[in-house]
Amino acid sequence: MKTLYNKIYLFAMACLAVAFLSGSCTKELNPSPTNAYDNATFWTNQTNAMIALTGVYRGTIPTAQANDMNDFWSYSGISMMDLATDNEYDRRGNNTGSSAILDLTNGTLLPTNTVVAALWKGSYVRINLANNFLEQIDAVPDTTQKSRMKAEARFIRAATYFYLSQHYGAVPLVTKVLTAEEANVVTKETQANVEAFVATELTAAANSLPRTKDIKSTELGRASKQAALAFLGRLQLAQKKYTEAIKTYQQIIDLGDNVIAADYKTLFNPVNINSSENIFTINYIGGQFANFLPQHAYPAIAGGWHFICPLESLASSYDFTDGTQFSYTSPLWNPVNMAQNRDPRFAATFIWPNSTFAGKTYVCSPDSAKSVDQLTNGAKQATRTGYGIRKFFDETFTGSLLTGYGGGYPVIRYAEVLLSFLEANLEAGQPITQDLLNKTINKVRGRASVNMPPITVTDPTLLRPILRKERRIELAFEGIRWWDIKRWDIGGQALVGDFYGASFPGTKTTLNKPASVGVDAYSRWYVCKKAFRPASDYFWPIPQTEQNINPNLR
Repeated sequence: MKTLYNKIYLFAMACLAVAFLSGSCTKELNPSPTNAYDNATFWTNQTNAMIALTGVYRGTIPTAQANDMNDFWSYSGISMMDLATDNEYDRRGNNTGSSAILDLTNGTLLPTNTVVAALWKGSYVRINLANNFLEQIDAVPDTTQKSRMKAEARFIRAATYFYLSQHYGAVPLVTKVLTAEEANVVTKETQANVEAFVATELTAAANSLPRTKDIKSTELGRASKQAALAFLGRLQLAQKKYTEAIKTYQQIIDLGDNVIAADYKTLFNPVNINSSENIFTINYIGGQFANFLPQHAYPAIAGGWHFICPLESLASSYDFTDGTQFSYTSPLWNPVNMAQNRDPRFAATFIWPNSTFAGKTYVCSPDSAKSVDQLTNGAKQATRTGYGIRKFFDETFTGSLLTGYGGGYPVIRYAEVLLSFLEANLEAGQPITQDLLNKTINKVRGRASVNMPPITVTDPTLLRPILRKERRIELAFEGIRWWDIKRWDIGGQALVGDFYGASFPGTKTTLNKPASVGVDAYSRWYVCKKAFRPASDYFWPIPQTEQNINPNLR
């Protein structure tokens, strides 16, 4: 990967090219940096333009570890988004009362939330970089890729506004670089108008971006036609414009550039970042622009801090290999080896009690006081649920967990496209045929390494929960669960009540049960209670710091 593009990429990681910004809304929307290139002298050749474009891609993705979400496209913004859902629990929650991530869905969300502020800031930094790029690129005299580069900047800006519209609702719609005075009085645009802008921009970008098959291996991470269409399809699903979503996803399918990879587990390893299943990815390079998730997520026995702890509500979603629903009373259930007789994606996704990870045994029983991974509410940097994550990791990696891991994260995979295409057909009231199931959900769950029994249910009412569970399993920890919960309006069920960890039958140690909860019939470790408020928590508040600067944002 030591190509010109990647050298430019690495350079831009360090300098952010044209404008590296921080601080309030004023600073984010009005570039006046002292540590950046001067627009008047910078835009002289294609190499500089590529540096600037890479800065737009990078946004505020940190070059050092980030303990919380700070950018929708960073490793933390993708993998840690599930910490706010019924998929994962933040290990630090027990140490700090409740972290800012947990506050997003536990009934205590306020405008002072630091995650809400960080993602807002990161979004508008990237938007400002895109606006500046689009205003300056025509000054470059010799570029042969001007049309493509403009389309990339428009795609990035539109995708960023997609996230803002989905998480915050009505937000400022800024399409030019603002002066300080303009930034301080900017007003909110309605969610509908922001979404209309996103749809227009993604459509235009898709018309100018190259297909996946035409993007060179030296250009990994750059946007494709399919990436723009996939984000457009997401928007149309959220808007419940299902007929339009069918057409959008059909375009991706008809192009034929993307396929379902045979092996689910290794799909997420660094060597497979260029898999044709990955439609759009965020790339990392070990030792230079490192992926820090291993340090945050590995179990203690393997040198990690175990921030990310999967919940039992996700683990119990994985069916048995014969297609029957998981049950603690089934003869197929083996509490000694939880992956036995289960959907193979369980073993590819989780670390479970007494399983092996990176050549080491994961001992986390509440009774195992001598183990560094003992499940406890104490000060150990260990699991708080009895589970860890295996997905995304090459277990043969032996370098520094903090600085040496590379690879990347899939923002959108072809598996999501197929499942979304089926959902759009279902919700649009189109006939559900076995042929449609075989071309969508059964292609995903039928990949060679998974080979789960095909779905044959064609009744929409019965198929809907099956499809939603398939999305949850297939896309676990890929940052999409919160968005699915929101657009399905199931937060009042999925994010309310008591949450548990793994089952430890026969344990001699307390299972962390509050007196109000009582004894659990399956000997599961009690984790937490959530109290999501559907009336107010589906949309995040604009950060208090921004409201203080600009009353128009209240």
